[in-house]
Amino acid sequence: MMYDLLANVYDEINKDIDYSGWADFIEEIISKEYTLGKPELVLDMGCGTGSMTVELAKRGYDMTGIDISVEMLDIARERAEALGFGGKILWLCQDMCEFELYGTVDVTVSCLDCINHLTTPAQLKKCLSLVHNYLIPNGIFIFDINGKHKFENVYADRSYVMETEGSLCVWQNFYNPKSKLCDFYITLFSETEEGTYERYDEAQRERMYTLKSMKNALAQTGFEFLGAYSDFNFKNATDGDDRIYIVARCIK
Repeated sequence: MMYDLLANVYDEINKDIDYSGWADFIEEIISKEYTLGKPELVLDMGCGTGSMTVELAKRGYDMTGIDISVEMLDIARERAEALGFGGKILWLCQDMCEFELYGTVDVTVSCLDCINHLTTPAQLKKCLSLVHNYLIPNGIFIFDINGKHKFENVYADRSYVMETEGSLCVWQNFYNPKSKLCDFYITLFSETEEGTYERYDEAQRERMYTLKSMKNALAQTGFEFLGAYSDFNFKNATDGDDRIYIVARCIK
């Protein structure tokens, strides 16, 4: 699995992400769109190494983080314990299309294009239906997707090399505009204690969703579309943006 492979270098690859600013943006959405007072229970779906989960826990939310990667969750637990949140966050190793919670939540967030990893309309519908099922009536779903522009101009058929201390990652992309699928072929060279390098190879896939298709999918699974933004200043998004932040309300 790709994110098991990348777990130890994931944070270094994403070191430029402003999680605090992103959490401010999420809180501003909540204050604007959540009509039931301050929410308590928040789900971070596809939480990865827990950066956003912990950031929101710092702000007083009762957090649950789910991710399919055991290695990612191990790092998330270590992060939470180091910051004094050990035992205060519920971590669940589950698939976005099959997860089960112990009850409903007030808000669900999903960061860093997790939704793009749902590569068929059936998977997308199943995931959105589960999010809808576990949100309270009028609960809020906040997530982001990689946009059409990113697939066609950043991913495209390009290759990237990312080097961190003790590892080298080669990332090759192949995007098919007809199928809207982008295949990623990843090779990671990781240094051992003996100073030699081990090689790991993995393949993964993402699907490009237009704003129109995402709005339709949300409507079909019981959500009211509230907005789509290209940045944390609430600039309205288009398919020409690399990353699109989407907000929807659960209607029951």
